[in-house]
Amino acid sequence: MDKFMKEVEGIVAPKEEMEDAIHPYEKLEKAKVLQDARIFHDSIQVREHPRRCCRILSQILYLQNDPKSASSKLTRTEATDLFFAGTKLFVDVEDASLRRLVYLFIKELQPLCDPSDVIIVTSCLTKDMTCDNNLYRANAIRVLVNIIDSAMLGSIERYIKQAIVDNDLQVSNAALVSACHLFEQSTDNAAIVRRWIGEVQEMLIKKSARNNVGNTSNDMVQANAMRLLYLMKSHDRLGMAKLVQKFSGLAGEGIRSPLAIVILIRLSGKLLLGELTNGHNNVGDVRDVSSLCKLCFDFLESSLSHSDDMISYEAARTICMVPNLGIHNLSRSMECFRSMLLSDKPTVRFAAVRTLSEVIDQPRAVALCNEGLENCIDDDNKQIATFAVTTLLKTGGEATIDRILGNLSTLLASIQDEYKITMLESLQQLCLKYPSKHRAIVAFLAKILREEGGFDFK
Repeated sequence: MDKFMKEVEGIVAPKEEMEDAIHPYEKLEKAKVLQDARIFHDSIQVREHPRRCCRILSQILYLQNDPKSASSKLTRTEATDLFFAGTKLFVDVEDASLRRLVYLFIKELQPLCDPSDVIIVTSCLTKDMTCDNNLYRANAIRVLVNIIDSAMLGSIERYIKQAIVDNDLQVSNAALVSACHLFEQSTDNAAIVRRWIGEVQEMLIKKSARNNVGNTSNDMVQANAMRLLYLMKSHDRLGMAKLVQKFSGLAGEGIRSPLAIVILIRLSGKLLLGELTNGHNNVGDVRDVSSLCKLCFDFLESSLSHSDDMISYEAARTICMVPNLGIHNLSRSMECFRSMLLSDKPTVRFAAVRTLSEVIDQPRAVALCNEGLENCIDDDNKQIATFAVTTLLKTGGEATIDRILGNLSTLLASIQDEYKITMLESLQQLCLKYPSKHRAIVAFLAKILREEGGFDFK
């Protein structure tokens, strides 16, 4: 191991040398690359030198995506010539790495070419989409959806539907992501994609039934399937309600993908918000408003106890963002935030304290977390400490002001002026809210006025 580390130390350049290093393609000349690309027309050279073809394709992609030089960009004529040359690699290439670069090459150059010229490659992509190599199938689907229009989508619709329910997770995932892109491209495409709802639901249920814990690929398939269902039902209130009713019972058991459950939580929040904004003010128990509110709120509350921090946070945040909820409806979500404030993960503490700082219309509910917020004032992460102080200043009671001001002196010395100004605005509101405490607050302001700070802060 020591010998290996010495070899690595000899290979890796010092930091100063790495900063001065030049990118191998930085001084690339477009004319030379276009000259080298003529090899694509020679099938023998392509078969014998696939690595060289890979290098040329990489150079073309670098030139096209180099933000520093506008002169290196390909013109429409150059892009069209290269595109036609690149399509010949479909026939001649057997190297897997080169084939994957060809897919990326076509995807990048396709916007620069005339649509009538791009059509010629669809037959090759359609052929790859139905071949036995799953890697080729997945990549072909991703490229093809960027080329076709709604008229051509109908002719390959059955292939994409078959790919959605394919047993290979890579192919299925590519088909679902491509379907999401197609749905957002145009209304004509969206009308066709909506016909695939049976296959999408079948895939989601099938993967839920045989889901393996820790299978990241399976999680992504579930997440993308749920996202596509969300897009399909986003303007159909009854359809969204059926979707929540059907899959809320599977969350955490069959559907183990955290991202899929988060999408379902946001869908429930959207339905709940729509129900409560229909003339319901100062809601008592949200479950008594309607059966749909009961379904959504029960699902959100059950998600608060999920073992995944992302899911429990999203459920708590969704509940807090719904207006007109009473303190008894928010009590469980506040308990969730209170436990998050004690987490050993800085990201979890930051998410909790930032959300609490936004729920200023429910000061009594947020006050349940004041003890955890006071502990966050001494947090090593100054942004967490800043949000904790501003929240306490907005929601704290008269009895806690002296204690907050004592902790605030230490914090102000270690944060930037922009955060100091935010805290001063909160102090101003606090002084107006509790006039009897104005002497302590003014004395505190006079003290920090003598300390270091910029002009705006002073």
